[in-house]
Amino acid sequence: MRKLLLAALGIFLPVVVLAATPRTVTLDVQQMTCELCPITVKKSLEKVPGVSAVAVDFKRKTTTVTYDADRASPSTLTRATTNAGYPSAVHR
Repeated sequence: MRKLLLAALGIFLPVVVLAATPRTVTLDVQQMTCELCPITVKKSLEKVPGVSAVAVDFKRKTTTVTYDADRASPSTLTRATTNAGYPSAVHR
């Protein structure tokens, strides 16, 4: 049993070590003008492969996105919102 456990660790541990640390970026989305806009922005970002969380702040006109940097990038995220009709830029 112990050998089986050690073998399983030997197989799965490298996969865990290679997994990318999630990154978070805040986007400025200035053209959100109504209460329904955040829903469209959120859905557009959730469709991007690698995105794990999206939080939209309508009052501040920002969106915070958590994503896997191996599968997505800030430019991919801004392109997604722009294609949905809401141009965005990385918050500085």
